[in-house]
Formats: sequence, C-alpha cells, structure tokens
Amino acid sequence: MPEKTKQLIAVAVAHVTQCPYCIQGHTRLARRKGADPQEIMEAIWVAAEMRAGGACAHSTLALHAMEETEPHAHP
Repeated sequence: MPEKTKQLIAVAVAHVTQCPYCIQGHTRLARRKGADPQEIMEAIWVAAEMRAGGACAHSTLALHAMEETEPHAHP
C-alpha cells in the first residue's frame, strides 16, 4: 500500500480516536507524502460518516428505552 494511502487512513483513524497529536502528525505526513487538502478532508469525512453511523445504529437503544418509559395517558 502506498505511504500516502497509509497516512490518509491514519488521518481518518486519528479523527475517530480524537487524538490531537495523531491528527497533526499524520496530517503533516500525509501532505509530505503527496496528499492534497481535498484528499485529507475526504478521509476526515469518511471517518465522520463511520463514527456517525455507529451513533445512528445505536440510536435504536434510546428509542426502545423511550418506548418502555412512555408515560401512560390518564383519562
């Protein structure tokens, strides 16, 4: 796998793990290996979509909990 691709993956993972030092370091390395700003932002957006996917998938837990604790209507 080309080093540029590895660094773009590392940029994405760094955003998912929310490590500021990793974000800075791997972004700089990605640029040095030839990644342009658009490619770096695309990697970040893919990471964001993957992270948000987990929140959407797990939202069913909240929906079920709300259904279980729904107040009963009183006449």
